[in-house]
Amino acid sequence: MRQLTALDAQFLHAESATTAAHVAGLAILDPACSRLGALTRECLVGLLRERLHLAPALRLRLVTVPFGLDRPYWTEDPDLDVAGHVHEVTLAGPGDEAQLAEKVARIHERHLDRDRPLWEMHLIHGLTGGRVALYAKVHHCAIDGVSGAELLAALLDLTPEPRAVERPAHQPRTTAPGLAGMLAGAVARTVLQPARTLYSLGRMATELDTMPLTSALPGARQVAAATRMIAGRAPEPSEPSEPPMLTAPRTPFNGPIGAERRFSYGSIPLADVKRVARSAGASVNDVVMTLCASALRAWLRERDALPDRPLIAAVPVAVRTASAREVVGNQISVMVTPIPTDLDCPRERLRVMAGSMLSAKRRFAGAPTAWLGELSSMLPSAVTALATSAVFRLASIVLPPINLIVSNVPGPQLPLYLCGARVLAYHPMSVLTDVSGGVNITCFSYDGSLDFGILSCPDRVADVWRLMGHLREAMDELMEQVDPAPAARIGPVEQAEPTTAARIGPVERSAPAREMVPA
Repeated sequence: MRQLTALDAQFLHAESATTAAHVAGLAILDPACSRLGALTRECLVGLLRERLHLAPALRLRLVTVPFGLDRPYWTEDPDLDVAGHVHEVTLAGPGDEAQLAEKVARIHERHLDRDRPLWEMHLIHGLTGGRVALYAKVHHCAIDGVSGAELLAALLDLTPEPRAVERPAHQPRTTAPGLAGMLAGAVARTVLQPARTLYSLGRMATELDTMPLTSALPGARQVAAATRMIAGRAPEPSEPSEPPMLTAPRTPFNGPIGAERRFSYGSIPLADVKRVARSAGASVNDVVMTLCASALRAWLRERDALPDRPLIAAVPVAVRTASAREVVGNQISVMVTPIPTDLDCPRERLRVMAGSMLSAKRRFAGAPTAWLGELSSMLPSAVTALATSAVFRLASIVLPPINLIVSNVPGPQLPLYLCGARVLAYHPMSVLTDVSGGVNITCFSYDGSLDFGILSCPDRVADVWRLMGHLREAMDELMEQVDPAPAARIGPVEQAEPTTAARIGPVERSAPAREMVPA
């Protein structure tokens, strides 16, 4: 029996007419080295059928508790036919990056059917150069960034020749309890809810000064410091005595979002990012965060909307202790940190960003709990189901807790293949909500590149290709600090001038202390 956690259920409750809470990825593939010289829907469906046992999230559907009295359960779908989840489309000419991004944005807008396993795949033909794209989405209640990467790995191979995968002789089936069992569980959790709420409040009290909104409350720092002292948590010698104020400034990104989406994507050489990181004594993730800060600063300056204080970004962090085959759902928390969009000097932005991330990581490592999960557990499921979307909408108008979400997922540094087709790039896509802002930046490191995916609501950010262009300009700017030669451009930088090349070449993977995952 598998029941959704409070955090998993929160991703269901966050959905509304303007919010679709699934994560996705866009893979660009070259089928030239496959046996057929093409990637077909039939081949993809066959691969999914052979390896479905490796991906529990694709086999399960939701079973809801009557009247929403408790969190839903997972159960195996006995009628699952993967062919019903795999779709195929061919782009009309010219089949360029802007056209592909437009098609993917339209698909990403659509909600998943909750009466079936919560995933879809779309094979997209007609790209220039004979390439093929695969867009896949899975509901966020079923996977996080790390488990999503594991799911992807189950379908991919190290060579054009697909590997043989043996199906286990016996595989336990996941089933939901009957009506009586679900109602009994709901009653028990309702009785225990007051104690659970007090427990969550106690565990979160030590982090009041590191959470959005609460850090700005009168006395929050004093309460958090006193609670940490009572708990015996002494601050690190190098840790600031007072964490930064986490109050998000007003920007065009923030406010109620609409149902439409825009998408842009591109790649940056990972070797260049590592070179900048080494020269500054920073990490790869520090450089990624600095690139995002620089791109956002440039975009806001163009519109005369740059705040005089840093933006506030949420950075999802993996706290996963079990594989995706063992645990379906989310094992993540969030670090909230200022990003120095207020600084003019790119070198100074990198220095300050590295310091902010180091401070955030130290506080996160010393925290006794993943506060995001505790926050999701504070209210009964029936209340959160009814109130979440309305609260998110209201918060976006009155006091947005953050300006945006930035995610960085480490991936394999060698070429991979799907049905014999080589994966050239993989651009992740995440979730937009009223409370998290109208733009989301996610990147995935793969085979020598950082592959970015930028998702936006056009009511907030219409020219999302321009934001991708600013990311490339920010990389050139940082490279000039260590090398007079500008960085080679990879991937589309503006809608008017997209390019198609993706650099392929294995490089050594540098493992971060904490893996940043999409939320």
